[in-house]
Amino acid sequence: MPRCVLKAALAAALPLLLAAGAAAQTSRPFPATALRGALVITQPPEVLLNGAPSRLSPGARIRGANNMLQLSATLVGQNLLVHYTREPSGLVHDVWVLTPDEAARKPWPTTPEEAQRWVFNPAAQTWAQR
Repeated sequence: MPRCVLKAALAAALPLLLAAGAAAQTSRPFPATALRGALVITQPPEVLLNGAPSRLSPGARIRGANNMLQLSATLVGQNLLVHYTREPSGLVHDVWVLTPDEAARKPWPTTPEEAQRWVFNPAAQTWAQR
C-alpha cells in the first residue's frame, strides 16, 4: 500500500517539476527603467556601478542569472554585468545579473538620457534608437 501512495505522489509531482524547469528557461521581463551597467559589490551596501561609487538601498533585491535572490555579501568582488533600477533617492534598488542571452540583447541604455531618447518594446524586451 505505501508503494502505491509513493508512486501516485511521484506521478503527481512530475508535471510540476517539468513545468518549473520550463519556467526557469523563459526570459525575464525587465522594466523600461532598467539600465545596463557593470556592478562590483565592494563592501555591502557600498558598490561600484560603472566604476563610480554608489550604494544599495536598504531593501535592494539582487537576482542572479537563475532569477533567485542573492545576498550582496556573496557577490563581493565579482564583476557583474547587470540591469538595475534606482529608487527616487538615487540608491540602487533592483539588480538582475544577466545571462549570456540577456547580455546579447543590444542596444540597451546605460544612462537615463539614453533611455529617454530610445523606445522600449516591453513584449520583445528590446530597445530601438529613434
